[in-house]
Amino acid sequence: MFNQLQDKLLASIKKLKGQGRITEANIDETLREIKLNLLEADVHFKVVKNFIDRVKQKALGSEVLNTVSPGQQFVKIVHDELVQLLGGSSHEINLREKPSILMMVGLQGTGKTTTTAKLALHIQKTFKKRVGLVPADIYRPAAIDQLKVLGEKIGAPVFPSQATQNPRDILKQAKDWAQKEFLDVLILDTAGRLQIDEDLMTELSDLKSLAQPQEILLVVDAMLGQQSVNVAQGFHEKLGLSGFILTKVDGDARGGAALSIREMTGLPIKFLGQGEKVEALEVFHPDRLASRILDMGDVVSLVEKAQEVINEEDAIKTAKKIAKNEFTVEDFLSQMQQIKKLGSFESIMKMLPGMNQVMKQVKDIAPPDKEIKKIEAIIRSMTSEERQNHKILNGSRRLRIAKGSGTQVSDVNKFIKQFEQSQKMMSQMMKFMGKGGGFPGMGGGGGGFRFPF
Repeated sequence: MFNQLQDKLLASIKKLKGQGRITEANIDETLREIKLNLLEADVHFKVVKNFIDRVKQKALGSEVLNTVSPGQQFVKIVHDELVQLLGGSSHEINLREKPSILMMVGLQGTGKTTTTAKLALHIQKTFKKRVGLVPADIYRPAAIDQLKVLGEKIGAPVFPSQATQNPRDILKQAKDWAQKEFLDVLILDTAGRLQIDEDLMTELSDLKSLAQPQEILLVVDAMLGQQSVNVAQGFHEKLGLSGFILTKVDGDARGGAALSIREMTGLPIKFLGQGEKVEALEVFHPDRLASRILDMGDVVSLVEKAQEVINEEDAIKTAKKIAKNEFTVEDFLSQMQQIKKLGSFESIMKMLPGMNQVMKQVKDIAPPDKEIKKIEAIIRSMTSEERQNHKILNGSRRLRIAKGSGTQVSDVNKFIKQFEQSQKMMSQMMKFMGKGGGFPGMGGGGGGFRFPF
C-alpha cells in the first residue's frame, strides 16, 4: 500500500529542494501535484482539500531554519499533517471488563473472521489474557468451521456454535460459557453482507444491546478506497463504532481508505492487517505510517519485531560463541531462521530511512531473498558434523553438497569463503566492543550478524 503515492509525493516535494526559501509561488505547484496525487490514491475529496489547506497555511507561516533546506522543512510539515490526518496517536483496545466483549462487524470479503483470530492472538501475546472466540455468522456456510480451525491454531477456545441457532441465542449461551471457562475476553465474529442492509443492521443492533460490548470494531478492506468512508459512516450511524481495523494493507491498495476514514468519521484506526498469517496484525501508529509514506522509515517497528522473534538468551550464547571464534554454520542457520520471522528482506529494508527509493534503483540486482534460500539449501545439504566444523569440507564433500542443494560447487565455495570472512569480522568486532558490547536489536548481550552475501 502507498507505493505509488509515495513515489509521486516524493517526486513533487523534490522540486522544492533547489529553492532558497518557501514562498507561496514555489509551493503552489507542489501543492497542486500533491492534491492530484491524493485524489489519484482515492482519498476523499473533502479530506484532500482540508489537508492541502492546512499544509499551505503551515508552510507559509513557518520560518525556515538556517540548518534546514526548504525541501526538508516542507517534508516535516507534510509529515506532521499526515500524522494528524491519520489520527495523531495510537489507541489502546478497551479490555477493562471481565469478560471484555469485542464485537467484530463488517461487509463480506473484508477478512473479518481471520482478523478475529489475529486480534485474539494479539491480545493473548500482548496482554497475557485468556481469549474466547464466538462464531455468530450463521449465514456463510464455512464461517463457523473457519473460526474453529483458526482458534485451534492460536490456542484459543471457540464456542461450539451451530448454523441452526439464532445469533442472539449463541451470544446468550456464549456469555455463560465465558464465565465457566474463566475467559478474560470474548470476541464475537458477526455476520456480514455484500452491502449494508436493514436486516443486517437490525441483527447487529440486537446483538449489541445484548452484549453491551466494550469495543465495536469495523473491519475495513483497504482496497475499497474512499468507498470505505460510506461503509464506515453507515455502520457508525447504526451501531456507534469504537474504531477500525484495516485489512489487506500489504496489497496494492492506493491508500485512500487509511487517509480518509479517520478524518471523515472522527474514529481511530486501531490495527492494520498485513497478510494472511494469524500473526500478521499490528497496532496502528499514525506517526510510523506517515514516516513510511514519506520513505522516512519505521525503525521503531522493526526493533519491536526483532524483540518479538529474537530470543535474548540465545543471543547472549551466540555473542559468547562469536567472541571465542566458535560461531558455526549451524549457529548461522539458526540466526537465519530468526531473521526470516521478521519478514522478507524487502519488507525489512522498507523500514529503514530512504531504503525504499534505493531498492527501486537496484531492482535489477538478484533479490536477496533468493540468495538467502540458496544459502539455506546449501547449509541443509551439509551433515551435522560439517555444520559444526566447516573446515572438514574437502572437494568431494563440497561436490555432494552442491548436488544436494541444486547449486554449483562455486556457490558452495563462495558461501564458505564469505562465512569465514563474516566469522572473523564478528569476532574482531566483539573484541572491540568489549564484554558489555551489543549489536542493535539483539539486546544487551549482542549476537548480531550480517548475511554473508
